[in-house]
Amino acid sequence: MSGAKARLAAADLLIRVLDEKRLLDEALTSSELYDDLTGPDRGFSRAMTSAVLRQLGRLDAGLAPFLERPIETATPPARALLRLGAAQAWLLETPDHAVVSETVAAAKQWPRAQRATGFLNAVLRKVVSDRSAFDAAPIEAIWPEWLRQNLISGLGARATLALAQAQTETPDLYLIPKDGNAEALAQRVDGQAVASYAVQIDHTRTVQDLPGYEEGDWWVQDIAAALPALLLNAQAGETVLDFCAAPGGKTMQLAATGANVTAIDRSKPRLKRLKQNLWRTGFHGKIETVLSDATNWTPPAPVDKILIDAPCSAFGTLRRHPEGAFIKSAEDIAGFPNIQMRLLKHAAKNLKPGGSLVYCVCSPRPEEGSANIDQALGELPLQRSPITEEEAGVFKGSLTSHGDLLTLPGNNLRHDAFYICRLTRKT
Repeated sequence: MSGAKARLAAADLLIRVLDEKRLLDEALTSSELYDDLTGPDRGFSRAMTSAVLRQLGRLDAGLAPFLERPIETATPPARALLRLGAAQAWLLETPDHAVVSETVAAAKQWPRAQRATGFLNAVLRKVVSDRSAFDAAPIEAIWPEWLRQNLISGLGARATLALAQAQTETPDLYLIPKDGNAEALAQRVDGQAVASYAVQIDHTRTVQDLPGYEEGDWWVQDIAAALPALLLNAQAGETVLDFCAAPGGKTMQLAATGANVTAIDRSKPRLKRLKQNLWRTGFHGKIETVLSDATNWTPPAPVDKILIDAPCSAFGTLRRHPEGAFIKSAEDIAGFPNIQMRLLKHAAKNLKPGGSLVYCVCSPRPEEGSANIDQALGELPLQRSPITEEEAGVFKGSLTSHGDLLTLPGNNLRHDAFYICRLTRKT
């Protein structure tokens, strides 16, 4: 294993994410340095990158006593390598000599970082011998301060701490069976049926190699993300709209019921991915897809049911996409409540009297969830249809006093944080 090359690629990934504000998945596909890696090097490079992104704020707090100036003043290559060195020493239990020698070797091989080799060597020698400042930093310090305070303001200190702790842990991987038989799929893929509709497998497994992948017998979807489509309770022959449908997990759940589903998404690349998923699972001829902003598209007649998986900050998915805390600002997310309300208003206009609507966001922030519903109930011909404990299943502890769901950490499953509310159009 060429340790310097793996570290060099990881530094390149961090720059693409933190300095160029790209998603990690995009960085992984665009980095030539990462693409050149194979086998253990590739895995180690990604592990280092993920470790930094999961606990970036605490790593910076741990490095601060060893720096004369704030880490933000360092060049991007030096900053990336410093953080990688700290993550190796404090999170990945990499041998001290490798933390120093291989990270410095990476700098020597990288023209952009060569002038920082002496600086890196001096700081990393201190890093491997003293982690006290890192250990003293609170778990919630992993995030930018504005986000930490926003979550504490909306959710309270205890829930915010639980969310932060969840981000530091490796996320679980879930499969949703096409036929709804989780027990049978669990046996087939050597997993565990953790709900009637979901199978948990080890996160290190390659999903494309699992039985049933090519046949489209299942798809990857977070266990909490699968709840909204289940709670809509679509029936065969009903007309159903899926707003903001890509990449299609919920669409496939709805299609499996036999309902007449129209999936709408404004992003051409994301809609293309949805169509690919429909082909793999055999639903391609059963779903109508529409490239449009959902608020600009109107069905020929009011429909039976609507699912709104609204655009949001996605801060409920930070355990899987921790970079989201650093590539978005408070200004970036300020407009989401307005977009979400527009979707709710458009849905209410196109829902039959007595029809059902499920609204969800992969964000625990009240301003994107319950506050929108409070406004909708006051302005639109909608009323709550409370979710029951039986329907919530393994998430019954996540039910709110109003009968909504807020899937914060707190059970034995590691999952995304969703807000879900079911509504009915008044007759």
